[in-house]
Amino acid sequence: MGLFNRKGSKVTSDVDSISSRASRTASNLQSPAPNKNMNGSSAALPPPTFNAPLPPPPDPNHDPAAYLRSIYAVRERSKYIHDKAKRNQLLHFDVDSSKFGETAAYLVSIIKRDFAPDYHKIPPHGRWQHFEVGGRARIDQLLTSWPARVDAHERTRRLLDLFLVSVLLDAGAGTQWSYKSKESGKIYRRSEGLAVASLEMFKAGYFSGDPTEPYQVNAAGLNRLSPGQLAIGLQVTDANPIAGLEGRVGLLARLSEALEGSEYFGSSSRPGNLLDYLLSHPTTQTSSVSVVTIPTLWDALTHGLASIWPESRTQIGGVSLGDAWPCSSMPSPPGAQPWESIVPFHKLTQWLCYSLMAPMTRLLNIQFAGVELLTGLPEYRNGGLLIDTGLVTLKAADAKRGIDTYKHNAMVKGQPSMEVVPTFGAEDDVVVEWRALTIGFLDDLLVDVNRMLKLQGSNKLSLAQMLEAGSWKVSRQ
Repeated sequence: MGLFNRKGSKVTSDVDSISSRASRTASNLQSPAPNKNMNGSSAALPPPTFNAPLPPPPDPNHDPAAYLRSIYAVRERSKYIHDKAKRNQLLHFDVDSSKFGETAAYLVSIIKRDFAPDYHKIPPHGRWQHFEVGGRARIDQLLTSWPARVDAHERTRRLLDLFLVSVLLDAGAGTQWSYKSKESGKIYRRSEGLAVASLEMFKAGYFSGDPTEPYQVNAAGLNRLSPGQLAIGLQVTDANPIAGLEGRVGLLARLSEALEGSEYFGSSSRPGNLLDYLLSHPTTQTSSVSVVTIPTLWDALTHGLASIWPESRTQIGGVSLGDAWPCSSMPSPPGAQPWESIVPFHKLTQWLCYSLMAPMTRLLNIQFAGVELLTGLPEYRNGGLLIDTGLVTLKAADAKRGIDTYKHNAMVKGQPSMEVVPTFGAEDDVVVEWRALTIGFLDDLLVDVNRMLKLQGSNKLSLAQMLEAGSWKVSRQ
């Protein structure tokens, strides 16, 4: 994977394609000490808008696999590397703390340009905005097209159907693929192109097993979707190739199996039935406003979708941990337990959480407690910001190794022409360290961004808003 480039160059692939210490107690893991950002001020996240009792994290000393698969572990484990980054003691990167303020100021300039003074109008990061590429409110138009007899709950189920499948299809498309909208005639690429393509396929009934009900996703519809049909839907041809077509088909086939007979997805085997599961869950508070806890949503996605992923190389006790990787910067045996060397990210599950919350909140005013547990997404767009601004720099020995890998890959027949950049696999220690430090620095940047915007209290930007209007957006500039 070509990952390390200066601003203005192109990143060629996504780290996340479809692919502490032992003495701390469980209560300490739940409430780690607040970080300090690069300027020394508190980097604790703003309090959640809606309070509800949250379950404690699994105790890693009793069930390390459950802990490392939990949302609690993501920020806690990456904090170990973030602390090293602030001391400039990383194995693979040099940190120039003098660039921190410049990085925050750059984000502020982008946010001011696009939203000042109406910062409250910044939507949280999620798939919804991808559907609106080109300034067209496609989801609102979709909702308007449905008759009044389709109530708010069913409308939400339909959007959950769409959003979940669209997120799963949103792996790296490659540099040659594009999609021409059948409705507008405009051409889109990358994540936005896949969003528009999946929406138009959804409207055409590609994912439904019932021709009389095209606006749904169910097990029967996914099970009959062939590689040829998906290629037609995505407009894939020899002249318009997409990376990983067969992988996408396989993923949707496994999703079909996961939907069948699942307590999370109901008797009709639809992703949208997750709504009913969450509203009926004993942890959900129901009064004038329904409040769902993030750990409840997290566990439903983690367990409900567990079978769709191939077994990961990182396991504990035979349990596949998913998007979690060992890192040399973490504690390791014999001075630590084996689980302590692993950093979990669970980027795709976090992306699903961010994306699925939006329809439930916008249509049914469902609120979520524990949103502050979610982190900035540890992927090349957010991590690339830190490299582009010079806050972190790949060390010379690793840069040479990455260039050597690039040169070796460039000799493989069929490799696309691309800029010369250090190249690493997703499991490489360089990439794991980079992703972990990204999580911590995004938390730090949120504090300074709010300070520079002079936003206080309930007016502060959330992390999801800063991702949407700042760190993720600048990668698209």
